[in-house]
Amino acid sequence: MRIYAIIITLFFITLSSGVAMAERLAVSASVANIRSGPGTKYDIIWQVGKYHPIQIIKKSGAWYRFRDFEQDEGWIHKSLVGKIRTVITKKKKSNIRSGPGTRHKIVFTVEKGIPFRVIKRKGSWIFIEHADEDKGWIYEALVW
Repeated sequence: MRIYAIIITLFFITLSSGVAMAERLAVSASVANIRSGPGTKYDIIWQVGKYHPIQIIKKSGAWYRFRDFEQDEGWIHKSLVGKIRTVITKKKKSNIRSGPGTRHKIVFTVEKGIPFRVIKRKGSWIFIEHADEDKGWIYEALVW
């Protein structure tokens, strides 16, 4: 009976460590190179800007393998990311408003793939800031 308790405990420890690996971080540098492997000898496959959110799926030394909002994967150096609350637009066009609701004026519109830092939330609305310091409210269904 005791052996079953140990096996079950080890199972849950293993399961929870996998969940911990799925940590969400964001790019803290103004521009970050995304590489095909964990090191500078690997090719740069694309670049992302500040506040781009990523989901860590593997760690290798000072490098993180991640998945982004489009399920693309790549490697980034840990010095280029941080624990910043961010979102990224996932719709073709998203309105950014002056207040939390559709009755508020549209301040600007953005395309898919624009990252923002989260400042605060109010219900289903998120007050966001872009790296260029533009701010406004976005409906949560429009972001990842």
